[in-house]
Amino acid sequence: MADREHFVYQAKLAEQAERYDEMVESMKSVAGKDVELTVEERNLLSVAYKNVIGARRASWRIISSIEQKEESKGGEDKLKMIREYRQTVEKELKSICNDILDSKVFYYKMKGDYHRYLAEFATGNDRKEAAENSLVAYKAASDIAMIELPPTHPIRLGLALNFSVFYYEILNSPDRACRLAKAAFDDAIAELDTLSEESYKDSTLIMQLLRDNLTLWTSDMQGDGKLTHTQTDPESVRLINLN
Repeated sequence: MADREHFVYQAKLAEQAERYDEMVESMKSVAGKDVELTVEERNLLSVAYKNVIGARRASWRIISSIEQKEESKGGEDKLKMIREYRQTVEKELKSICNDILDSKVFYYKMKGDYHRYLAEFATGNDRKEAAENSLVAYKAASDIAMIELPPTHPIRLGLALNFSVFYYEILNSPDRACRLAKAAFDDAIAELDTLSEESYKDSTLIMQLLRDNLTLWTSDMQGDGKLTHTQTDPESVRLINLN
C-alpha cells in the first residue's frame, strides 16, 4: 500500500475508533505530500480537525461553567486549580487553531502552484482561466498568512516566493514580482531574531532564494533580456511539517 493510501486508511480507522487526534496526524501526513487533496481527503481532514477542536471547545465551556460556580462560592484553592486547567485547554485550542491556519495557507498556496503549472503550458482561454485561478488562490493564502503567520514562517516565505514567480512568469510583471519578493525578504530580516530553531534551515534557505530572484529580476528590469529565475518551487525545501 502506497504511503498516501496508507495514511488515508489510517485516518479512516482513527475516525471509526473516534481517535481524532490521530486522525489529524494521518491527514497532515497526506497533506504534506505536496499534491492536491482529493474531495474525500479534504473531507477527512475537515472532519478530523472539527472533532479535535470541538472536543476542546466543549471542555472549555464545561470548565468555564465550573469556574463561574466556584467563584460564587469563593473557594480560592479550587479556583486556582480550575483556572490552571482551563488555561491548559486554552493552550491546546490555540495550538490547534494555529495548526489549521498553517494548513489552510499551505493548501491555498498549493492550489496556486498547480494552477500556475497549468498556466505555464496552456494557451488562449485555458491559460487565462488557469492564471486567474492561481491568482485567486495565492491571494487567499496571502490574506491569511499576512495576519496569522509571522514573516519568518517558512510557509509564508514559500508562498511569497512562488507568488512572486507567478507575477514574473505568468503575468509578465517583474515590477510586482520584485516588490512582493523584496517586502517578504525585508519583513523576514526585520524579525530574524524571532526565528525558531525548528524552522531556521527552511526559512533561511527560502530567504536566499528570494534574494537570488530579486538580484536576477532587478538586472532583467535594467536590461533587455529576460533572465531565468532560480529554483522557486521549494520541492527541495520540504514545507510539509505543519506542526
